[in-house]
Amino acid sequence: MSQIQSEIVAGVGLITLDRPEALNALSLQMVIDLTAVFTDWRDDPNVEVVAIRGSNKRGVFGAFCAGGDIRFFHDAAIAEDPALEDFFTAEYSLNNLLYSYPKPYAAFMDGVIMGGGMGLAQGADLRIVSDRTKMAMPETNIGLFPDVGGGFFLSRTPGHLGEYLALTGQMLIGSDALAAHLADGLVASDSMPELWASLTANTQLSALQRFEQLSDLVSLPSPVSTPAWQDPQIDTIFALPTVMDMIKALEQAEGEWAAQTLACLRQRSPLMLHVSLEQIRRGRQLTMADDLRMERNIVHHCFHTEHLGRSGTSSETVEGIRALAVDKDNSPAWNPARIEDITSDMIEPFFTSPWPADQHPLKDLD
Repeated sequence: MSQIQSEIVAGVGLITLDRPEALNALSLQMVIDLTAVFTDWRDDPNVEVVAIRGSNKRGVFGAFCAGGDIRFFHDAAIAEDPALEDFFTAEYSLNNLLYSYPKPYAAFMDGVIMGGGMGLAQGADLRIVSDRTKMAMPETNIGLFPDVGGGFFLSRTPGHLGEYLALTGQMLIGSDALAAHLADGLVASDSMPELWASLTANTQLSALQRFEQLSDLVSLPSPVSTPAWQDPQIDTIFALPTVMDMIKALEQAEGEWAAQTLACLRQRSPLMLHVSLEQIRRGRQLTMADDLRMERNIVHHCFHTEHLGRSGTSSETVEGIRALAVDKDNSPAWNPARIEDITSDMIEPFFTSPWPADQHPLKDLD
């Protein structure tokens, strides 16, 4: 049974992610199926508008997408399964398709949305969050980096918030996402079904007119308060040139925010903190397509760490997933273990393509 449900109603293409037992975490087959649906509808004159939502064990909404299937990443890396490389090529290609999608596209981001879920939603023309939204790019906690275009969309948040979100993995509620420019409208979770239904309800209007009505409704100005975690020091400390500079500044700063942020960074993969910072800084100057090509290089090196003299289970990413999702001991053995021990020759190879330009798996993205 497909874990992607799709139908066309009154000129609107409706997609429901239907893997609730895994919070709709994306498998390779789900990515392939989504790509087929979006590609077919792009050229279908019967589809004027597209909308996507998630589901939970009790029905629709309640969760959007928890990201990629990290257990699959772990097991495939150890088994040297080529499907792992196929997954990232397919996922990043889908991300780019959505960013350049020619038809109005709405993402209903109720509940959990992380990692790969952000890759599905951030390219939408209308990004709707709710009071139940829990949004994050927490990849440094598993020895990875904020991919799926994170170098592009995080780097375009206000000030140096992108660096902060990329390195800490800070979770955002719905109003936080609005303040961070990662959402366009905030609604009550229990209004999501009615808003979804409004896209197909009044057939006297065109699908495009119904989309515009929805956009006007959910985008009404609402009070946006500064999140409690968004300390004014973010734009100073996370603008510093290096991770080590940030650590030193946090050690010297006073207050609970500085202490909590320092403790958070000390728990993350030291290596991937540095890689993620470089990714965000480079991504700020790139198009989405070029950013995804860069991220495809990085993610290859996350699982093929020959330049560090490692392979297989000694990958930071495999170790991070083991600690969080497999053995669940929450005690990853990061290597190097300390931020102070990271050198530039460990970081730069992540940004070197393992493929000639004409053989890059994402060479055709534009």
